[in-house]
Amino acid sequence: MSIDSIIANAVSRAVKELYGVETPAENIAPQATRKEFEGNLTVVVFPWVKAARKSPEMVGQEIGSWLEANEPAVEKFNVVKGFLNITIAPRFWNSVLEHISETKDYGIKTADENSPLVMVEYSSPNTNKPLHLGHIRNNLLGFSLAEILKACGNRVIKTNIVNDRGIHICKSMLAWQKWGENATPESTGKKGDHLIGDFYVLFDKHFKAEVADLMEKGMSKEEAEAASPLMKEAREMLVKWEQKDPEIRALWERMNSWVYAGFDETYKRMGVDFDKIYYESQTYLEGKEKVLEGLEAGKMYRKEDGSVWADLTGEGLDHKLLLRSDGTSVYMTQDIGTAKLRYEDFPIDKMIYVVGNEQNYHFQVLSILLDRLGFKWGKDLVHFSYGMVELPEGKMKSREGTVVDADDLMDDMVNTARTVSAELGKLDGLSETEIAEISEMVGLGALKYFLLKVDPRKNITFNPKETIDFNGNTGPFIQYTYARICSVLRKAADENMDITDYSNVTPGEREISLIQALADFPGVVEAAGQSYSPALIANYAYDLVKLYNQFYHDCSILKESDTAVRSLRLELSRQTARIIKTAMNLLGIRVPERM
Repeated sequence: MSIDSIIANAVSRAVKELYGVETPAENIAPQATRKEFEGNLTVVVFPWVKAARKSPEMVGQEIGSWLEANEPAVEKFNVVKGFLNITIAPRFWNSVLEHISETKDYGIKTADENSPLVMVEYSSPNTNKPLHLGHIRNNLLGFSLAEILKACGNRVIKTNIVNDRGIHICKSMLAWQKWGENATPESTGKKGDHLIGDFYVLFDKHFKAEVADLMEKGMSKEEAEAASPLMKEAREMLVKWEQKDPEIRALWERMNSWVYAGFDETYKRMGVDFDKIYYESQTYLEGKEKVLEGLEAGKMYRKEDGSVWADLTGEGLDHKLLLRSDGTSVYMTQDIGTAKLRYEDFPIDKMIYVVGNEQNYHFQVLSILLDRLGFKWGKDLVHFSYGMVELPEGKMKSREGTVVDADDLMDDMVNTARTVSAELGKLDGLSETEIAEISEMVGLGALKYFLLKVDPRKNITFNPKETIDFNGNTGPFIQYTYARICSVLRKAADENMDITDYSNVTPGEREISLIQALADFPGVVEAAGQSYSPALIANYAYDLVKLYNQFYHDCSILKESDTAVRSLRLELSRQTARIIKTAMNLLGIRVPERM
């Protein structure tokens, strides 16, 4: 049993005996005592003040005295207003460490067939361009959130919706037809998603040139854009695609296959995956059908021009277009269609969309419409809204070719990690294979940690130079500490230092702080799942590493002559490494055993 559970159970017994109040232990949540007060755990006593008919301070004194007399884990207590601060008996922390050591997958709950089924959608790329820095944050947040929700005991399905249709796709296709000269990934030596992205940028370049020419002839910008022959051709191609023109569909499938191969390569390197991928080309007609069902049932209405709308004024919003006058769908309709297919595929209890905060209104509307159309989870869908990633010089623009490409960025991060690690001597004595693997771990770990340690709702300005630092709140700092602990444990094993009984050792302040931090891990995982925040896990890992480094500095481990004390410190090191690795795995970050 964890120390939190022990204290919660003891407080539950105390209030029943003292005040005749039945309070289940699971409703009592001891928290780590604030640093400015003495104690290890704090219990709020306000819930029992009314039944006791005494002041909060008196209730705290009475419960504290009961615990001191009846619970061996409690050494002493103090009361600050309505807060009971409890100091745990030093030797009792050894049993806490033993509990952590003996608990398989400490801090991780296992789902069963009755656990809630949660679907997490993330990535959502377009097939007209490669993944970029913004996609990296999306993918990392989505993957990490899915892993955290699994660790909280949910069944989780990771899903992706690929935007593989529309005018933007036709722009790349048309540019390839006009200027591609039958280029393929094989003939150019380029990843397929990069090749198609180049044609998207090329279309925009020629389109702008056409608009500029037309404006010189006296047209306004709007008139010139509407009159552009190139844009007209792209629209005509979209119509042909909608009509399932064999030649256009064949080209579309061929070019998309190049993009998917490129995406798969990027996803694999990034360390993210999906259980199910949906494609908008397969869902938009489903959405149209569902909207027409809603129209027939009186849940939508049709205007004179034939367009279909939803009246959301009753919910304090406006009227939302769902089908254009020509019968074509909009993004909202496609999302409804995707929801329909997902609900048919899986008995979802909760749906979480990982999408940037510029889509807040979209998901507010989608939730109302899905509920109106009968999806049981529609009303409670979660839009995991996150902030944008910007560069020091400003925002990125795909069609102008000013984005930070995901593949290029990962290459740069790994190369920088290799250079910095070598300069600091952290790769000395390692083989080329080990150096390459560690550089990959550190470079991508630095990138992932930088993007995940910040509250997801906040915008981030990404500066690669800040991420690879072996000091401070960075991924490499945590990875290096893990490698340091592994080195200590290897040396102990080489010298046959067995871990023996340490139950009679009185741990010091550094050791107690570290044990308590380890004991906090399950609560941190639960809080991260409830608040949808990988940042809680990231910053917990950083705080744990700081505590360990202080302990490592102040307490001798391998040179300690008392075998029981040495055993306590070795076991503490072993469990710290284990929790660091578990926490970093929840962030999708690997940790090297040598550095």
